[in-house]
Amino acid sequence: QVELVESGGGLVQPGGSLRLSCTASGSIFSVYAMGWYRQAPGKQRELVVVISSGGNPNYADSVKGRFIISRNNAKNTVFLQMNNLKPEDTAVYYCNARLGSFTSWGQGTQVTVSS
Repeated sequence: QVELVESGGGLVQPGGSLRLSCTASGSIFSVYAMGWYRQAPGKQRELVVVISSGGNPNYADSVKGRFIISRNNAKNTVFLQMNNLKPEDTAVYYCNARLGSFTSWGQGTQVTVSS
């Protein structure tokens, strides 16, 4: 079992940047595929990006070229650097860990992009 805690959300103006962090505890972090998902009001949760245990990322088209995922296995942490933020990026962002049929979610962190 793995527990996930996100941090780093907040309010930012369009064109600004934020970095989200997700720290895991309770298991061997390096074997998990880690992902960031988001859910905007009235919409379904959607994939933002996932990074494999080997470090290979797969981005949603809507964030390609703007968001960068990275992981530090020594610190059990995955990061999401978000640049050139747009109002449509406003959502609750959730961290996810996946290994086979097992999956775990963080509690979410709010990101609001507004002038």
